[in-house]
Amino acid sequence: MENQNALLWEVAPFELILVTVVLGGGAAWMTGRSIASSWGSNLVLGFYIVLLTAAVRFIHFSLYGGTLISLHYYVVDLVILLAIGFVAKRHTRSAQMATQYRYKYQRTGPLSWKDR
Repeated sequence: MENQNALLWEVAPFELILVTVVLGGGAAWMTGRSIASSWGSNLVLGFYIVLLTAAVRFIHFSLYGGTLISLHYYVVDLVILLAIGFVAKRHTRSAQMATQYRYKYQRTGPLSWKDR
């Protein structure tokens, strides 16, 4: 059976969603929250997500027969996990700014804040 979407994923779409988005995305969300809570930088978050992506690739390899060392599929997983991690960091940071500095900032949305 030939996979027509092989450019984006090498495993079945269900497996991509389960491993990359649900398992890896959940871990990326928690990592982003943790980095924001400790006032860490985007560089530190990026480093942790690179390591997390290697773990996600290993799960694809060990459970579903994906390739372990494939730059293309590593980058696909990395982009998905980076997006989730940075959204989580921004979401947590906006809550921090609105609660810890409520005299100066107010939350304007799930990912933003502004001066009072």
